[in-house]
Amino acid sequence: MWIYEKKLQYPVKVHQTNPKLARYLLTQYGGPDGELSAALRYLNQRYTIPTREAKGLLTDIGTEE
Repeated sequence: MWIYEKKLQYPVKVHQTNPKLARYLLTQYGGPDGELSAALRYLNQRYTIPTREAKGLLTDIGTEE
């Protein structure tokens, strides 16, 4: 389904750390309104949907998140 290549899209050079930015990024990925929470919500909701088309749509959205 996907081809995974472990490389960055753009080269990154970190000159100094930024704890405020790091905290913000962590909340975006793992916080209550983050990517992981959204993906898990989509994948959990698919079990209560009666139609196959909607289940497939929620599965696709959840895996893309």
